[in-house]
Amino acid sequence: MKTLLAAAFLFGFAISSFADIQDPPSNDYGPTRKLGRGLSNLLYGIAELPTTIAKVNDRDGNSAAGGYGVVRGLGRSYMRFHAGLFEIFSFPFPVNRGTYYPILPSDIPYIHAGYQEFPPELGNESKYPYVRTY
Repeated sequence: MKTLLAAAFLFGFAISSFADIQDPPSNDYGPTRKLGRGLSNLLYGIAELPTTIAKVNDRDGNSAAGGYGVVRGLGRSYMRFHAGLFEIFSFPFPVNRGTYYPILPSDIPYIHAGYQEFPPELGNESKYPYVRTY
């Protein structure tokens, strides 16, 4: 009986060792994430306007923020809105080079010109607790 149990254990272990337990990187990007990203860009893409104005104000000053920041923010909001519409209507299909990756250029290689995957969040966020523990 012990040998049968040991053989079953070894057989089960051997069969399970052939399974691929790794999660491929492209598994994070699927049709549901694309639909959610499209809805976020459509509904909250206007958040690019105040965020871009604030970024231009920090870098270039008040005068640039009042002119260039507004124009750039409107352009970025426009891009988010249309990217959201496109991703909502094409969410079942992998149209970006055969994947479900975002269609807007990433902000990683383009420091001041790229887009994050989701629209920026407005408000004051903090990763620190509000109350100190004594």
